[in-house]
Amino acid sequence: MTPMQGAISKEKFAQIAPAVHQEREGLVVSVTVIPRAPKNEIAGFRNGSLLVKVTAAPEKGKANEAVLAVIADFLDITPSNLHILRGHTSRNKMVLLQNMG
Repeated sequence: MTPMQGAISKEKFAQIAPAVHQEREGLVVSVTVIPRAPKNEIAGFRNGSLLVKVTAAPEKGKANEAVLAVIADFLDITPSNLHILRGHTSRNKMVLLQNMG
């Protein structure tokens, strides 16, 4: 599996590839979130999912926004290119990489 049309660098894609899979909607990243962390960061992998730590609390969508911002910053894309498909109220999320082609 490779990134679509170079929107994400091959190097960045390779770093998240273990957590990426193809679904009908497109490329999806499996994400495990740790809210209320000391800092915002991608902290590796946990059980095949990208482990994302955010300082925001899981209230009123704040942690979800932070997760998308952290992933977008890491991939050098805008957060509008990411969409949570499943897991809006869970630590385990499926995030769609959209508009990549």
